[in-house]
Amino acid sequence: MRHASRPAPEGHTDMRLIRLIANLGYGSQRDVKAMIKAGRVTLADGTVLDDGTKAAHDDIRVDGEPLDPPPGLVLMLHKPEGYTCSTSDPGRIVYELLPERFMHRNPIVAPVGRLDRDSTGLLLLTDDGPLAHRITSPKRHVPKTYEVTLARPLSGEEGAVFASGTLMLRSESTPLAPAELVVSGPQTARITITEGRYHQVKRMFAAVGNHVERLHRAAIGGLDLGDLAEGQWRPLSPAEIALVTGS
Repeated sequence: MRHASRPAPEGHTDMRLIRLIANLGYGSQRDVKAMIKAGRVTLADGTVLDDGTKAAHDDIRVDGEPLDPPPGLVLMLHKPEGYTCSTSDPGRIVYELLPERFMHRNPIVAPVGRLDRDSTGLLLLTDDGPLAHRITSPKRHVPKTYEVTLARPLSGEEGAVFASGTLMLRSESTPLAPAELVVSGPQTARITITEGRYHQVKRMFAAVGNHVERLHRAAIGGLDLGDLAEGQWRPLSPAEIALVTGS
């Protein structure tokens, strides 16, 4: 095996290799040191790396596989029913659908907002705290679109009530921002909100005398799930992130 003897000239990281790989969740620094000693960390051409080597992130391999994306990772998951957005729960958690090391990254890849255990659809996760704040901040008014199935038929008045900007939820002191409702059937509709209050969509329909039996998040900003199958995930490109943030 060849060993790298000089730093990569372009795109290298100044972080020590051990710390870099450990921060990506591959193991403790002690674990990663053992991986490097065993020759499991290489360049794409098979050159074995040691901790003193500086290399381009995209050129590093662990057991022959490309290194996970660097900090700033944003991914979308098509969340199935029955999973909670938590790192620990007596039941199933969304991290079971991702590589286990994502939960051990520093910083952690965390959900951007939440979907209830019984809700499905588009869930974003990132290790970029400022980006997560921009998406969830009420001041940003990022639209989120949900498909709902209701226990009872719609009366026909819900759209006007939701769009009025005057609807008050129980235990709230300020009215909701206007929301758009598009009816798709007697007991189904799409609703787009620009806030993220606790159980907001369910509480909105409860306020007009109905009950949400199924809630599916279809889009955040200009981003939708596309053909991503339930339970699957993929990283987002910068252009897709811009669809969410509007920038």
